[in-house]
Amino acid sequence: MKPVEAMSAADEAAIGTQLGRSPRGVAGVAWRCPCGQPGVVATEPRLPDGTPFPTTYYLTCRRATAGCSTLEAEGVMAEMAERLETDPELATAYHRAHQSYLADRAELGEVPEIDGVSAGGMPNRVKCIHALVGHALSAGPGVNPLGDEAVTALGEFWVRPCVGDDQQEQDQSVQDQQGGIGTTKIKDGDS
Repeated sequence: MKPVEAMSAADEAAIGTQLGRSPRGVAGVAWRCPCGQPGVVATEPRLPDGTPFPTTYYLTCRRATAGCSTLEAEGVMAEMAERLETDPELATAYHRAHQSYLADRAELGEVPEIDGVSAGGMPNRVKCIHALVGHALSAGPGVNPLGDEAVTALGEFWVRPCVGDDQQEQDQSVQDQQGGIGTTKIKDGDS
């Protein structure tokens, strides 16, 4: 596991804005968006209330989350799942991603209830692009092949930060609605 940054008070506030709720069980910031905000948090495998939580890398960036939802709605998961069944090299690499995910979570703690369970459907299926993108961004390129593909498909989602100046957001929204400069493929969405 790459080192995670301690979550500062500013990070916690930004993550709360991104999620629309207080973050729970955060071990630290696993990936920081080029805009400077947290984009993925590493989450403890057991939440403070005792609930086992297998999603170690939790995508918090609203733009990335919206983009992942769009990819899922466009059928990208089904296409990935088909390829996973017919491409042995991809299946092997995806299984390695699963093992990497489990090893990273083990560094944060052992939770018997979720032993062997990673996230996103790994190692045999594709269930959640959000989880695969969170893993790919946090671990870096070359670890999760399907997560890397999804990150590429998202493009530069950070060009418009998901947390920031409200007036900038309003101006951008008007431009998007009018089809003007600044229109992006990925629209805002709730996380």
